[in-house]
Amino acid sequence: MLDWIHKKIKKDFDSRQSVFSYEEYLGYFENHFQEQTRGSAQYVLDMMDSFGSQEVHCRLEKNLRFRLFDLPVDALTSKVVAQESAQNQIHRSLKTFAQQGFNHQLLLLHGPNGSAKSSLVHALMGGMERYSQENEGAVYSFHWIFPIERYTREGIGIKEKNQPKLTSYAHLPEEEIAARIPCELRDHPLLIITQSQRKHFLESFLDPKIVEKQWNAFPSYLKHGDLCHRCQMISETLLSSYRGDFQKVLMHIQVERFFFSRRYRKGLVTIEPQMHIDAHYLDYPKHLGILPSALQGLNWFSVQGDLVDGNRGILEYADFLKRPLDSFKYLLGACETGWVSIGNSIAAIDAVMLGSTNEIQLDAFKEFPDFSSFQARMRLIRVPYLLDVSEETKIYDAQLPLGKKHIAPHAFWTVALWSVLTRLKKPQASIYPSEAAGLIANLSPLEKSQLYDFGDIDAPLNPEDRKLLKAQIQKLQEEYVHTPYYEGRTGASAREMKMVLFDASQNPKFPCVSPLAIFQELEKLIKKTTEHEFLQEEVKEHFHHTTEFIRVVQKEYLHRIDREVKDCIGMYQADPWEGFLKKYILQISYLLKKEKIKNPITGAFEDPDSNIIDEFEKIVQAPPQGEKETFRKNTIAQLGAWSLDHPQETVVYSQVFPEFWDHLKKHYFESQKSLFKKMSDALLVYQTNEEASEEGILVQKTLDAMKLQFGYCALCAREALVFLLRQKY
Repeated sequence: MLDWIHKKIKKDFDSRQSVFSYEEYLGYFENHFQEQTRGSAQYVLDMMDSFGSQEVHCRLEKNLRFRLFDLPVDALTSKVVAQESAQNQIHRSLKTFAQQGFNHQLLLLHGPNGSAKSSLVHALMGGMERYSQENEGAVYSFHWIFPIERYTREGIGIKEKNQPKLTSYAHLPEEEIAARIPCELRDHPLLIITQSQRKHFLESFLDPKIVEKQWNAFPSYLKHGDLCHRCQMISETLLSSYRGDFQKVLMHIQVERFFFSRRYRKGLVTIEPQMHIDAHYLDYPKHLGILPSALQGLNWFSVQGDLVDGNRGILEYADFLKRPLDSFKYLLGACETGWVSIGNSIAAIDAVMLGSTNEIQLDAFKEFPDFSSFQARMRLIRVPYLLDVSEETKIYDAQLPLGKKHIAPHAFWTVALWSVLTRLKKPQASIYPSEAAGLIANLSPLEKSQLYDFGDIDAPLNPEDRKLLKAQIQKLQEEYVHTPYYEGRTGASAREMKMVLFDASQNPKFPCVSPLAIFQELEKLIKKTTEHEFLQEEVKEHFHHTTEFIRVVQKEYLHRIDREVKDCIGMYQADPWEGFLKKYILQISYLLKKEKIKNPITGAFEDPDSNIIDEFEKIVQAPPQGEKETFRKNTIAQLGAWSLDHPQETVVYSQVFPEFWDHLKKHYFESQKSLFKKMSDALLVYQTNEEASEEGILVQKTLDAMKLQFGYCALCAREALVFLLRQKY
C-alpha cells in the first residue's frame, strides 16, 4: 500500500509540472501564453467560468447561476443557495477589473447578518483551490537557489575545473543546495525581467504580432510591476557579481508551481476585524553564513502578514467596518495604485479584495466625512435575506446534522416559511394602478410569499383579478429595492432558524424533528424580544406579526398533511372531477348555442342535461337565475382565452378553472367528514385492539401509505395524523 501511495504521489507530482528552471518555464510559458499572463481578477473570472453556469429566473431578472456555488463551501455549508444577483455582480466587477488591467475597487458585500456574504466569498476561495489543481489553473512563482560550495568558489558562479557545466541550479538535489530563498509575495516569474525590457523580451521568443495585440490587455501588475524589494536586491547583487551576465542570474531561479490554499494562507487570506497590522517588516531570520559572500552584506529583511500571504489571490476583509477607520486607510492607495508600504519597502499587491459588512455598520460608515473618499474605491454588492420559500428551504434541507432523530416531512419548509414571512414588507397600495390597488392592499403576508414563490396565490379570485394581480408581481418585487430599508434587510436569519432546528432536535417531547417540535421552539423564540431586533418591529396590518405567523404556518401545515392523508386513503381521485368539469362545459356550450346534443349511447339528439348543469352550478355557487347566462358565457370565454394562450395544448380543466376546482374539492371533502370522525375515534384504540375495526384498519393503511409515499416514519406519521384529526375533524 505504501509503495502504491509513493507511485501515485510521484505520478501526480510529475504530471503537475511543478518545478522548472527559468528556461524550461519559458518553454511552458510559450505554450500557455494566455493562462500565464492573467492577473488575479482574470484568474478568478476564468475560475468561475470553468465550473459552468446556467440561466435562472431571479426575482427581478434573468441571471446566471454559476455552478461553482453549488459545490460544498466548507465543512458547515454544502452550497450557496440562490443569491444569483450577487454572483453576477461579482462576475461583472471582475470582468471590469480584467478589462482595465487593474483591481481598482474593493467589492464590499453588505446585508443583514447570516445572509450568505461570507459563504459567497468562501465559495470563491474553494473554487480557487480546486481550479489551481487543474492544468488550466496552474500558477507559478519562484525561489532563489544557491548551491553548496563545491559549485562555487571564492565568488558567485566561479566553476571548479572538474565541475560539469550546468545551465541552472533549479534541479539540484536538496543535499547540494546551501540556501533556498523564496519570493514571499509569490511574484510572477515574468517580473524577473525588468519592466523596460519585458515587452521586447516577450517579442524575442513569441510572435511579435500576438505580443503587440495582447500587451494592452496585460494586467498592470505584469506590465508595470517590479520584483519585491528583497528579490530586487538579490537580482541586482547577482547581476553585479556576474558583471552583467543575466543568464548566470537566471541559473539561480527555480520556478515552482503553487496551489491556492485558504487553510495554509497561500493566496487566500481572511483578515479578521481584530486590531493587528495587515503586513509588517522584519529582519531576515535566516543564518547568512550559508549564503554567498556577495549577498551577506545586504540589509536582509522579511515582509510578512495578511497582505503578503494573500497576494495573487483573494483577500477577504471579514466584518470590514468593525475595524477603526484608520486601520484600513491604506486601502485607498492600494486600490488606486496597487502598491502598499510595508516598513522600509513598497510591495506590489495583485489580489481581488472582497469585504463583508452588515447594514448597521454600513449606515454608520456613510455618516463619516471620509466616506466619499472610500466610496469611489468600493463597489457595494447587496446580499439580502431570501424571500422565496422554496429557495430558503434548500438552506436547511440535507445540510444540518440533527443527530439521530428522524427529520419529518415539512420540517425545513416550516422554518423557511416562517422566516420568509418575518422579512416581508407591507405593499404601498397607492403606488399601484387604481384597478389593482385594492388587490394589493388586501394581500396578506402569506399571499405575498406565494406570489414570490409560485407567481400566484391560493385564494378564490375571478380570472380578471387573478390576471391583474400577477401583472403586478415584478412591481411588488421592485417596490423596496432602492430604499435603505429594502425588503430582505430585516427578519429572521437562517442562522437563527438553524438554532431553532437544533433545539427542536433536542426536545425530548417529540420523537422526530417535526413541525410540531418546531412550532414549540418558535413560541420560545418570539419571547426573546430583547435579543432579536426583528421581533421589535411594529406590526403593520398583519405584517411583522411574528406571533400570528406561527398560527399561519400551522394552518398551512394542516393543509399540507390534509392533502397527504386524503391522497393516502384515495380521496384525491381527481379524474371524476375533471370529467365533471368537462361535461358541464360541453352541456352549457350547446345550451348557449341552443342546439341539441347527440346521446353517445342511443344516438338520439337530446336537450343539454339540466341535472348536470344545475348540480355543478350549485356546487360552485353560481349567481342567481337572472345572471346565470352571463356566468355561463364568461365560463366559455375563459376557456377560449386559455386555448388562445396555449395553442396545441390539451385542455386541463383544473388549470383553466382553479376556482371551480377548489369548490369541487371542498364539496367532496365535506361529504367525507364522517369518515375522518370515525378514523379519529379508531386512532385512539386501534393500537391496543387486537381485532381492529374497519376504521382501525384504514388508519393503519393510511399510516403505512404516509411512510411509503411521503417519507414519514411510524412515529411522525402518527403524530401528524393525530394533529390533523384533532385540529380539523
